[in-house]
Amino acid sequence: MAREKAPVTPAVRLLRAEKVEFTDHLYAYQEKGGTSVSSRELGVAEHCVIKTLIMEDEARNPLIVLMHGDLQVSTRELARSIGVKQVTPCTPDMASKHSGYLVGGTSPFGTRRQMPVYLEESITALERIYINGGKRGYLVAMAPHELVRVLRPVMVKVGIR
Repeated sequence: MAREKAPVTPAVRLLRAEKVEFTDHLYAYQEKGGTSVSSRELGVAEHCVIKTLIMEDEARNPLIVLMHGDLQVSTRELARSIGVKQVTPCTPDMASKHSGYLVGGTSPFGTRRQMPVYLEESITALERIYINGGKRGYLVAMAPHELVRVLRPVMVKVGIR
């Protein structure tokens, strides 16, 4: 079987422009499979697979939250941390509209619209992270400091089991 070629997405273009060292990781995407499927397919800990969540505050201002695959976001704690009344997940249609990516293939890199990025602080302690490269079934692996350098996220502690 021929090895499938990694896609060139807006995320990949941005990573290349920023000279980020990353590796491509393709896997068999499953609808609503989430990080448990990608971590199993790639043979990596789900804690190292970082999910990109598009959310919005009460004024409908979009934002990106980057969280460990095996944790959830405490929206109450996130709202408190960033000084807004409420944070809720965007609908899939709105998330796609803001990011330019299909849900399940959302990357924090190369989004259609500039949005503030919030990063679960403990992600920076990992040696290597796997994060969506802008297409369903496609993750890129890199050192977390590269993500911090390119995205300049605000650090938060909002992860819950």
